[in-house]
Amino acid sequence: MTELYLIRHGQTNANVLRMKQGTINTEITYLNETGQKQAKTLSENFDISFADRIICSPLNLAKQTAAILNKPYQLPIDYDDRLMEISYGQWDGQKNVDLRKKYPDAFNKYWNDVLPMYTNYATDGEKFEDVVKRVDNFLTDITKKYPDEKIICVTHGFTVKAFALDILQPKDMMSLPEPRNTSVSKVIVLPNEHKSYLEYYNQIMN
Repeated sequence: MTELYLIRHGQTNANVLRMKQGTINTEITYLNETGQKQAKTLSENFDISFADRIICSPLNLAKQTAAILNKPYQLPIDYDDRLMEISYGQWDGQKNVDLRKKYPDAFNKYWNDVLPMYTNYATDGEKFEDVVKRVDNFLTDITKKYPDEKIICVTHGFTVKAFALDILQPKDMMSLPEPRNTSVSKVIVLPNEHKSYLEYYNQIMN
């Protein structure tokens, strides 16, 4: 059995501005003071000494979160591009409020976030289904490589949601929210049975 603990990075200024961060890797997407405190609080309240390793998105905000979380524990860390955030293409770096004014039909009103059909407008954006496919590929590879390990995965909001979508396969992809900053979600994979379970989702450890 492989256990994965999926952690969303801490807060950034882009989060505060409600921007589409996507795969932007500049200062506005680095952890702000609140994000650093969130990661430190997580480290103090979530003892990861039980885990065998950390696998992290290569984007700086995830690396920063992983470094703060791992400081007391010094687990080995690897990086995997499949844990990167969804790329919104030409929409990366734009604010939700501005995009919603231009493309109101591309937004879910309840979550105030983009619908899967947003790629009708952001034609170079990554499709929801493609993110689900790459995290499924990650799950398959990791469980083959580490069939009996406990792994911390430091990643991004939509990417964590994509893991849940892959396992739950809901009819409506918008029925599930993106998790909060530094929340933890747990996935169990039984390689021999080819089954995956979402044990919990979007939990704040405090």
